[in-house]
Amino acid sequence: MRNHFLLEMTTVETYKKLHIWRLQHVSEQSYLLFLSVVVGLLSGMAAVLLKTIVHWVGHYVMAFGDTHFMLGGGNTLIFISPFIGVLVTVLFVKYIIKGNIGHGIPNVLLAISRKRGQLPPRNMYTSMVASTITVAFGGSVGLEAPIASTGSAIGSNVGRFFRVSARGVKLLLGCGAAGAIAGIFGAPLAGVLFTVEVLMFDMTMTTAVPLLISALSASTVAYYLMGADVQFAFNVTEDFTLHQIPFLLVLGVFCALSSVYFLRITDKVESWFAKRRNWVSKCVWGGLALGVMIFLFPPLYGEGYWAISELLNGSNSDPLFANSVFNTFRENEWFALGILLVLILLKPIATAATIGSGGVGGTFGPSLIVGGLSGYFIAALCNHIGLPPQSTANFALVGMAAVMTGVMHAPFMGVFLIAEITGGYALMLPLLITATVTYICVQPFEKHSIYARKLAVKGDLMTHNKDASAWQLMDLEKLIENNFKTVPENGTLRDIVEAIKQSKRNLFPVVNDENKFLGLIVMDDIRNIIFDTDQYDTLTVKELMMTFDDKDIVHVNEKLSDVVQKFQLSNRYNLIVVDEDGRYLGFLSRANTFSAYRRFISQSSEE
Repeated sequence: MRNHFLLEMTTVETYKKLHIWRLQHVSEQSYLLFLSVVVGLLSGMAAVLLKTIVHWVGHYVMAFGDTHFMLGGGNTLIFISPFIGVLVTVLFVKYIIKGNIGHGIPNVLLAISRKRGQLPPRNMYTSMVASTITVAFGGSVGLEAPIASTGSAIGSNVGRFFRVSARGVKLLLGCGAAGAIAGIFGAPLAGVLFTVEVLMFDMTMTTAVPLLISALSASTVAYYLMGADVQFAFNVTEDFTLHQIPFLLVLGVFCALSSVYFLRITDKVESWFAKRRNWVSKCVWGGLALGVMIFLFPPLYGEGYWAISELLNGSNSDPLFANSVFNTFRENEWFALGILLVLILLKPIATAATIGSGGVGGTFGPSLIVGGLSGYFIAALCNHIGLPPQSTANFALVGMAAVMTGVMHAPFMGVFLIAEITGGYALMLPLLITATVTYICVQPFEKHSIYARKLAVKGDLMTHNKDASAWQLMDLEKLIENNFKTVPENGTLRDIVEAIKQSKRNLFPVVNDENKFLGLIVMDDIRNIIFDTDQYDTLTVKELMMTFDDKDIVHVNEKLSDVVQKFQLSNRYNLIVVDEDGRYLGFLSRANTFSAYRRFISQSSEE
């Protein structure tokens, strides 16, 4: 025991000495560059580990079902395996983690906006374990969001362990997310753009270099461990021609419809599950719904990349009917088109049912799948009805970028992700055209991405608008001044004079016995009577106090952006702050509030 204690003390002392040496000899910027490599390597290895385990377990489940559970042309094991996956995931979270594991991109966005980039250490593994169970057994969700969440947690905790500044912790969090996406797709630029567009990081030289280093490190380690076997890869073989532009415009509009449908149907399905408090009920309903959908339409099983890959590689409609009870309709082209349309409609429902019932996964992958199916559907429809023939593979790839743009509001990430995973920029023009059309069409209907909309409603969303973000991220409670002397509502001028003697301020809030704010005594208004001792006991506080309108009162849970508007509308130098029950808390000063804003902007400026 003594030896263990001495070893622990030695380790702590060594850690402190290293930290002091670093502060004396290494600048924070250089230190962050080094740590960005560490974070990139760790997040890249995490991506490889997650993908490998899920692929192995999922392949075994499908193969076992094909051998022992075939009925009427369908694999009956996939009817129950998603329920098993969701149930085990829920039990893991409920009885082993014993709390909310905080998976997903919204949790990362909240950490950036409200928690100084700090994520709990357990987030470095909980999302990986839970999403592995969910997806490997057929949950119709993606691995990208859990691995991005894991990478973010790795970056956050590496930064905190090596004691970098709060700004450095946030930057390393972004490096972890960039590394995770880069590692799982082998696409470093897409990883960087994911951090910029989805996680709302400002792109400056200070942030760009560490993000790129982390993404390159993760891509390198993923390529070393897996070769070219990344999440999804395809080589473009058909060239783009100008006559395709009108059809790309149509594809852009169709992908916008798919995106809006995806956003709204996932929200409705998840809300439906959220209203059910009993976790057993959620698992049963979600598992039953998933089982039916996946048994009838096997491409909904798991992430679904296998079906898209086979479609792109020229398997015609074969992947749509693999292990399907509809196999006898394989040669009917209209039926195949109908299956494509049904998959586009059902994939978001299956995704939301998986998440809503307790499974762990993301919507990144499903949005890619819906985009690929949408592009393939438009091209196949054109080819079938006699219009100029279109490349189903190219349209599927372009559709992926377009729906990702519509769902995530990340056009550049979508474009460069597809460009990188196809090994070149042969599709750059069609990618840009279609993504732009989709983004323009989606914007009037959905102002925020699938990750940001719930945080935006709560006022917790950081944006690229520095002013809006500053007011959002500043803490109103820290700005409250409470060194004002209160006077009782039933008091007299004598009580006011006593308060004046004890205070250095010229404002005196009037409160009742429950400390609720009723009005205000202003020093300038009573200056001519405070020396008139004859009136000390005859003039009452109620006679002298000034009443205030709602526009001059701030509730402690109000957004600072709304407070700024109140300052502008009221022309007052001070606003009264009360809690949700109207109890007096203090004042907000116009001067102090805007001084704090300028300090915040100065401290958070990265260049």
